[in-house]
Amino acid sequence: MNLDDLYRRVIMDHYKNPRNRGSFGDDALKIELNNPTCGDRITLQLKVEDGVVKDARYSGDGCSISMSSASMMTEAVKGQTVEHALELADRFSSLMKGDPVDFEEYEDIEALSGVNKFPARIKCATLAWNALRKGIGDEEHQHH
Repeated sequence: MNLDDLYRRVIMDHYKNPRNRGSFGDDALKIELNNPTCGDRITLQLKVEDGVVKDARYSGDGCSISMSSASMMTEAVKGQTVEHALELADRFSSLMKGDPVDFEEYEDIEALSGVNKFPARIKCATLAWNALRKGIGDEEHQHH
């Protein structure tokens, strides 16, 4: 099996068996974003306590790339400090630009590295990460 096939399988696994899909019924931080060019929509919910992303969930609909990216992102940031979560978001942006980035703590994210060959799909892959940045960024400003 070549790398593209492996990556396609990882992406489809997250799309068909999403991690952290759903919502919290309480006052979790809620960020809604959409990608008007393709119609992808995401609602990201974060529980941030003492500078740590305690939990993350998402809902919405979109293509396999946007939804699997959301699944991967929520897995990667749970239990991480806000600073580390934002650093992961920056590294993901670099990955989308075609830079070699290693996500040793959560390798599934590397499956999205091929998206950078399709510029129109980069917005799909970054939608959840942009919601994370917006939510944590807003949260940070409220506490300072």
